[in-house]
Amino acid sequence: MAMNIKRPNGTEDVLPRDVHKWHTVEKIARETAESFGFGELRFPTFENTDLFLRSVGETTDVVQKEMYTVMAKETKFTLRPEGTAGAIRAMLQNGMLNEALPQRIYYLISCFRHERPQAGRLREFHQFGVEMAGSQSPAADAELISLAKKILERLDVKNIELHINSIGCPACRAKYHEALRAFFEPHKDELCDTCKERLVKNPMRLLDCKSPEDREIAKDAPVITDYLCDDCSEHFTKLRKYLDNAGISYIVDPKIVRGLDYYTKTVFEFVTTEIGAQGTVCGGGRYDGLIEQLGGQHTPALGFGMGIERLLLVMDKQNCNFLAPKKCDIYFATMGDAALEKAIELTAQLREFGYYAEYDLMGRGLKAQMKYANKIDAAFTMVLGDNELTDAKAKLKEMESGEETLINLDDKFVATFEEIYFSKMLDVIDDENGSLFAFTGEEK
Repeated sequence: MAMNIKRPNGTEDVLPRDVHKWHTVEKIARETAESFGFGELRFPTFENTDLFLRSVGETTDVVQKEMYTVMAKETKFTLRPEGTAGAIRAMLQNGMLNEALPQRIYYLISCFRHERPQAGRLREFHQFGVEMAGSQSPAADAELISLAKKILERLDVKNIELHINSIGCPACRAKYHEALRAFFEPHKDELCDTCKERLVKNPMRLLDCKSPEDREIAKDAPVITDYLCDDCSEHFTKLRKYLDNAGISYIVDPKIVRGLDYYTKTVFEFVTTEIGAQGTVCGGGRYDGLIEQLGGQHTPALGFGMGIERLLLVMDKQNCNFLAPKKCDIYFATMGDAALEKAIELTAQLREFGYYAEYDLMGRGLKAQMKYANKIDAAFTMVLGDNELTDAKAKLKEMESGEETLINLDDKFVATFEEIYFSKMLDVIDDENGSLFAFTGEEK
């Protein structure tokens, strides 16, 4: 019986014809983060389950419903549902917080949550994230928001709104929890079972419930900004001033609480209405108590995560530019074994200089080889046969224009090809007005 093997529900394959879109986001995110002083951190895909129980919060949907956890010889491991906990664990374990502060790191990772799959919400999804540890200044909050905004600007993403809020510190949140319990108690019987438990343990989680009925009840709930202590209120006021100074527009949205328990004070989201319900493409905030909670010294910290799949949905919908996919620079069409041997030799020389060069591997006839060269969108082709080998010369054909140049098959072949190649590619740059997404020659 034939096996019916398909990818798991809630996962996606990224095919070679689409991966240039991912490369665009990754390249811009990396470059922009590094221009802000962030360095890349890589850490394991799975961690001890206790790490997420202590950091993300036992009353969150992530911990209660969505984590992928396995038992291995009496030890529980969990595939990371988010990036911050693992990144902070790595910073602590490797002594990074004993070095000059603030510590600034970024990462590109896959995360895993058992959710109902839909557009922009997968069970395996990918994030670009950043974390900054050591600064308690609201200027650091503004710096992180500026970084996220700069990435979105460089990707030419439009119609994205910045929403900000403060969810206070443990002191002012205690009073807010009392107000929330008083508000929701008369509606207790109407709440979902999960929220009935949250009402006792962590009433702020009710504001993050996905149930439409619970959301309807929560729309008139008290707002945290009315309960902020003087310190949290001042922090939020300064953040807004710094954003104003930086020319960054925003909307104060008191309903933002974020879905994870470690957040304190500032929380923010970059939101779009162009991809339906899953409109948050970037979210983050401050988590001043997390490092201490995980066993370190009290160290203020903050970060954000940017969902790559959601960002690509927006970019596709807006017809944003992407880096051009890598295409064949030159294809050698060969006739006979001697010509194939020469093609192998020339291809090896070109690849030493970073060119994408191909020759026939299927035993096709000449006509079929040229058809294949068109399919792979080769920039140049060269036909090699007995006559070309005898004369030690062959015609280099520029496929778009059909222009042919006779060049020598000698030790200056690569240099001659480069001269012709770059003269053509500079024309492309002129046509593209020097666009970031035009060929720049930096790959060569």
